[in-house]
Amino acid sequence: MQALTRPYGPLHYRADGPVGAPAVVFANSLGTDLRLWDAVLPLLPGDLRYIRYDKQGHGLSSLGDGSDIAGQAADAIALIEAVAGKPVVFVGLSIGGLIAQAVASLRPDLVRALVLSNTAARLGTAESWQARIDAVARQGLEHIADGIMERWFAPAFRAGPDLPIWRNMLVRTPADGYIAACKALSQADRTAETAALRLPVLAIAGDADGASPAELVKATADLIPGAAFHVIPGTGHLPCVEDPAAYAAILSPFLRAHAHD
Repeated sequence: MQALTRPYGPLHYRADGPVGAPAVVFANSLGTDLRLWDAVLPLLPGDLRYIRYDKQGHGLSSLGDGSDIAGQAADAIALIEAVAGKPVVFVGLSIGGLIAQAVASLRPDLVRALVLSNTAARLGTAESWQARIDAVARQGLEHIADGIMERWFAPAFRAGPDLPIWRNMLVRTPADGYIAACKALSQADRTAETAALRLPVLAIAGDADGASPAELVKATADLIPGAAFHVIPGTGHLPCVEDPAAYAAILSPFLRAHAHD
């Protein structure tokens, strides 16, 4: 296992692929860890280095404050500098997409291209996130898990055998880490900063996403001149899990076009 030392403790990460190759960094969604990308990585180009990590308070990473996107972005910036050592393609899903937008705005020298998956410049409202925080604080993640599964996954996946492991990943997320990320989401609005971005962007949505509907993802893509937008049919909030082949078919050409000098 690999960890980057941060002021609050270890940030767990994993790097796969040839050392020194152009790098792609992945940032995960709320309530998941770096295993989110397990199914899609083997389907991506083999000549790239893939770096993924657990956000603060998720997976094997410690929790600092974690309650603002800029602080979350600081972790990603430190990881790029320490592990990649050069500009990367940054792939962010859900809150990971907000982190990606922040990194691209704060450190454009570190981001060659951006993939915004199932995300937006603004997700939810302060009131909706506070309601989520209150529910978790009172009754734990188990209490809200079934509703989250309905937003994460399309009906066909929910009827299959793999749903329980993703539900387990969610409910085993430390409550303090989950709440801190919800606080970050409640305050995050990257609309102005994202509209100022000028780099290659690929936006990906699922047509059954109950957390970040396709039209919300497209509205953010439309802020950035030249951004491409794709919808993966029959998938929800985590299309890299539900249909990794379709996800890789969209992502791979973008990586081939933009990961190399």
